Amino acid sequence: MVTKRSAGLLLWRRREAGVEVLIGHMGGPFWSARNEGAWSIPKGEYAPDEEPMAAARREFEEELGLQAPDGDWHPLGETRQSNGKLVTVWAMEGDLDTALVVPGTFTMEWPRGSGVTQEFPEIDRAEWVGVEEARPKLVTGQRVFLDRLLPLL
Repeated sequence: MVTKRSAGLLLWRRREAGVEVLIGHMGGPFWSARNEGAWSIPKGEYAPDEEPMAAARREFEEELGLQAPDGDWHPLGETRQSNGKLVTVWAMEGDLDTALVVPGTFTMEWPRGSGVTQEFPEIDRAEWVGVEEARPKLVTGQRVFLDRLLPLL
């Protein structure tokens, strides 16, 4: 079995109240009524022949509709999520206006078994939140990246 891999970029910024990170609420009908554990670092799958950092940059743009800002990329390593997917993430200090986010979309059969396909946003909203506020919002497998971010601050 081939292991699926994803790469992403965790953008962070300093504010008077502390450090904030940019996370996105996952789109689609499964996540629409959920908040806790329903947010993600902007990331996505990549093929074995693609460089993970290039994939992280591409996926950031696909998910948010905005290019990643210029800055220094700091590796936060990788982790295996409960679904078996290996996720590699970098952190970068930067800023962007979430009002400018135009998320990419995906198509799936919905309702399941209906034979009808619908298009949904990859993320239905992006927000800047404090690190501790982000922790319960992120899917469990990505929370480790917040711990790895803290020493960089």
